Amino acid sequence: MRNLRLGAGVLAGRLSAFIIRTVGAGGATTMPGRIARAVNPEILAHLGRRLPQGAVLITATNGKTTTARLLTAILERAGLRAVGNRAGANLPAGMVTALVRRSALSGRIDGDIGVFEVDEATLPLVVGPLRPRAVVLGNLFRDQLDRYGEIDLVADRWRDALTRLEGAAVLYNADDPLVADVGRPHPAGRPFGIDDPKVSRATALEHAADGRYCYRCGIPYAYAAIYLGHLGVYRCERCGTARPPAAVAAETVRLQGLAGSTFALRTPAGRAVIRSGLPGLYNVYNVLAASAAALAVGVPLEEIAEAVGAFRPAFGRGEQIVIDGRRVVMLLAKNPAGFNEVLRTVTSGGHPIVGVIAINDLTADGRDISWLWDVDFELLRGRCRAVVLTGLRAPEMAVRLKYAGLDGGVVTVEPDPERAVRLGLGQLAGGETLYIMPTYTAMLRLRSMLTRRGYVRAYWEE
Repeated sequence: MRNLRLGAGVLAGRLSAFIIRTVGAGGATTMPGRIARAVNPEILAHLGRRLPQGAVLITATNGKTTTARLLTAILERAGLRAVGNRAGANLPAGMVTALVRRSALSGRIDGDIGVFEVDEATLPLVVGPLRPRAVVLGNLFRDQLDRYGEIDLVADRWRDALTRLEGAAVLYNADDPLVADVGRPHPAGRPFGIDDPKVSRATALEHAADGRYCYRCGIPYAYAAIYLGHLGVYRCERCGTARPPAAVAAETVRLQGLAGSTFALRTPAGRAVIRSGLPGLYNVYNVLAASAAALAVGVPLEEIAEAVGAFRPAFGRGEQIVIDGRRVVMLLAKNPAGFNEVLRTVTSGGHPIVGVIAINDLTADGRDISWLWDVDFELLRGRCRAVVLTGLRAPEMAVRLKYAGLDGGVVTVEPDPERAVRLGLGQLAGGETLYIMPTYTAMLRLRSMLTRRGYVRAYWEE
């Protein structure tokens, strides 16, 4: 009876996926999973546990899609067939959809290992059914407060999830004090982080930094180095809680703007030189997270280095697109810490830029856009030749840039995203690049438009 119900769930999910694709409706990454779960509520557990080499779960506020895709690329180079929610549908329905697509009616999986990115609040719901062999805890930043609440609440959910693990490795970001506090007590915890003070931004936190207080004492951490937001080398001067030594670390980091970065990867298995085409220091963390997970499941270090070198950005995350012979770079920016890093990356070349900023406030973005006032848009002052604002909250974005000191002649508001991109392209001179900086749903809409025009492939096909 169990096998019959499993087969019925797989069949229902696969049929719905076929119909959705045939009629061109939305929801292809989640609706098949919802239907399969309606037929068989236990289908996530039944299919997930049939993965021959188990599953790896990746959760974070920023970077989980890129980290999951990186890990998938590493595993596939090592000869493993990975099954995962590559399109970023990171709730249980999205994971079921990914498994159903690779399942026979008998429940046999066409794959070896699962790689699933997981919504921050969803982790406790899936560790039981999937029984992962490894969990990656990337970072915690303030994001969509109307959905998640404060980051301390998310950290508590992660603590709860870790109590349900059965022998899984926990790869956690040592540089994030709140994440380290979650991962440190776990017996199979393995920290990763950056060990290069030369890429420190400062020793005083920026005003938008989040996890600045010791979880035990409630007093501010003292920082010897700050790499990104509240991530860095920290210590509580009252109780002595400090950043744990990283087992997997990036040393001698060299940032090369949009060309990516190079660094020495130090691991228990030895050292390797990493050359990554992913821009920004935030992507160094993504490489570290994926590398730590790959090592935990037995991938040789040299294959990790080769796979990272060949990897290209996931959709909308540093993705480079050619439109009518002109280069466009799309960089997702959905919260203060992430937006600040995007701004630092695009302005790192030292010459004035042309940009499109697309701000939405739909459910998947977070309805509250007050976070825009915590982004350091002042970085654009004197470094931006033209910026076109679009999306549902373009007028509010215009007000924010006015207070950031951008001249009114630099800023244009265009509600229609396609026309906004065309206006941005029209501002380019010579070999310049157009930088598109959208929130999540704005990014999906822009890519949908670019897909219809034939400039990119649909994200679920990549």
